[in-house]
Amino acid sequence: MELAKSAGPLRRSLQYAFYDWTREMPRSKRIITYVGIILQGYAFYFILMWAFTLPKWLSANLLLLPRRPVSYMLVFLFFYIGYFIQKGMLTSEFVRKTQLEKDQIAAQQIQQTLQPQELEKLPGYELEAFYKPLRGVGGDYFDVMELPGNRSLFALADVSGKGMPAALLAANIQALVRSIANVGCSPLALANQINKHLSQYSPIDRFATAVFIVLSRNSGELTYVNAGHNAPIIFDSGSTTFLQATGLPLGLFASAEYEVRTTVLNPGGTLLIFTDGLPDSIQDEHPEDRICKAFAESAERMMTNLKLLVDPKFNEDDVTVLLVKRVGGSSRGGTAAKEP
Repeated sequence: MELAKSAGPLRRSLQYAFYDWTREMPRSKRIITYVGIILQGYAFYFILMWAFTLPKWLSANLLLLPRRPVSYMLVFLFFYIGYFIQKGMLTSEFVRKTQLEKDQIAAQQIQQTLQPQELEKLPGYELEAFYKPLRGVGGDYFDVMELPGNRSLFALADVSGKGMPAALLAANIQALVRSIANVGCSPLALANQINKHLSQYSPIDRFATAVFIVLSRNSGELTYVNAGHNAPIIFDSGSTTFLQATGLPLGLFASAEYEVRTTVLNPGGTLLIFTDGLPDSIQDEHPEDRICKAFAESAERMMTNLKLLVDPKFNEDDVTVLLVKRVGGSSRGGTAAKEP
């Protein structure tokens, strides 16, 4: 059961009180549980009727048991049969959900090992990352990989949906990125091969937006493919450049084509890559303007400013942010603090 995050304590309590929890049970268990509830209801009904002296014309038209010792025993038998049936069904459902919760915790631990705990230090660049899944596990994936030729790969993907199914597909994308990049990485090859794989082996209603960027660290040149993802933003000397989509999301059509483009990250410039969980959680009709304003207020505290923009009332998706700042020829590097 999912309740609105903005619901107050009283409204939330009423929703829980009137919610039919048997709705989440399998149909067979739900029917058996209702049988137990009905038996208990009849027992209470009989006891309630016996507690009052009813007019003869009314008692004659009501379903009442004769007031005999065997009738009392039968009423108590109804009650306890219903009680144990209901207790058994609810206990089995509790055990099932407990096992699901254990599986989710294990999946969360596995996903935490898949996401980078610390980003590699890149001479001349500072990196920061923020990752916050909406639930225990999420469908966002990001990675930073060292490539031959003094290059680095920045990969970020956002799988449709939430929870365990999205997390499984995100893990699949990570494995594909790692295997393809080790053979010979280019953003175009990544987009083409991963799109074909997802189109063939993932459900029809599952797809992912993604952006693959290869940075030549000496020159600051960025070669990228944007597969239907939110446009990364380059902040440079008061100007902003958006790296718009160059193709469709991955997994929609096996024949989809992608265009590779290039731009430059100049010294002092900052590259911001993010998933749609960031703008969706900002209370504004134009969240990108708020993001740009956060950078203008303080480039040094941009990650902090971005976190402050995330409104819990509107946050209904995973949030992932990756910042890459070029600081010139210095050898400083930054690490990413991942926040679960």
